[in-house]
Amino acid sequence: INAADNPGPGVGVARSLREDDSLDVKILGLAYDALEPGIYLDWLIDKTFLLPYPSEGPGPFMKRIFEIKKEHGLDFIIPSLDSELPIYTRFRSEFENRGIGLFIPDDAQYQLRDKVNIPHVAKKIGIKAPKTHILYSWDQLTTAMDLLGLPLMVKGSFYGAHLSQTPGEAMKNFNKLSAEWGFPVLAQGLIKGEEINLVGVGDGKGNMIGQVSVKKLSTTSLGKIWTGVTIKNQALLRAANRFVDHFQWKGPFELECMVNGADLYLIEINPRFPAWSYFATGVGVNLPGDMIRTALNLPARGKKAYEAGKLFIRYTYETVCNMDRFQAITINGES
Repeated sequence: INAADNPGPGVGVARSLREDDSLDVKILGLAYDALEPGIYLDWLIDKTFLLPYPSEGPGPFMKRIFEIKKEHGLDFIIPSLDSELPIYTRFRSEFENRGIGLFIPDDAQYQLRDKVNIPHVAKKIGIKAPKTHILYSWDQLTTAMDLLGLPLMVKGSFYGAHLSQTPGEAMKNFNKLSAEWGFPVLAQGLIKGEEINLVGVGDGKGNMIGQVSVKKLSTTSLGKIWTGVTIKNQALLRAANRFVDHFQWKGPFELECMVNGADLYLIEINPRFPAWSYFATGVGVNLPGDMIRTALNLPARGKKAYEAGKLFIRYTYETVCNMDRFQAITINGES
């Protein structure tokens, strides 16, 4: 439920659930830091708990989740961070045996998000992918620059993407990403055009529960969407339906693409709701609510259409509260 300048999806997902009149839910926020803004949104989050970082390993993370389940009740979890998902996918049966529902991809599906696999996925769903070189050394980076030309993108296998205009920038970004995330590092040819994204939910049986597509109009310095507009790009919709069908995708996902004329390129796959997913709810397609209904075998509302040309504008917002809220979450681990 972090909602700073690099927002996570949690607040938008919670807002979608709160606005679904057909669901009567108590929303528990799961935070990693006492200053995550979602902790202090009383109108949205009923109760918040601090979790140990997933990097501490699955043991402490799962222990804390099961404590929350025992003391407060916890029927369903919607993971909102990539770093959490490997724990949920790997230990899905343990969560479900404790009565905690999940609607997420399995381990094999989760690995599709690895940028090394993007060309394979793109081919299967009928679109293109940037020319990609897998790098383990400076020599391989030099070769990639010769073949791809400059500028190019230097990316981590899972996290991080940097535009590199010069050989010096490319080397600097290679060193930074390899130090932060390890190998391999990827070099990709730069695709010119417009960025278009699709958020959807697959039912795990090859069917799309719902989807909405947007074009980014402006972004922050971190690349996060600030303004966008709904679109209906048929090539992107066909690719998303093939993705859900071919890979039997279960749960939320985002496809990030570049479009240049008739060519559509797959850039990235996110195996969760993106930070902008409330935009879909705002135009009438409440994907978190529809996912909950599917997961819990509740009556479906049926697929809802949305209009192209709806504008999304993100804004900053200030919340004022007593300092004891911060002290409570810091000392007690819950608020």
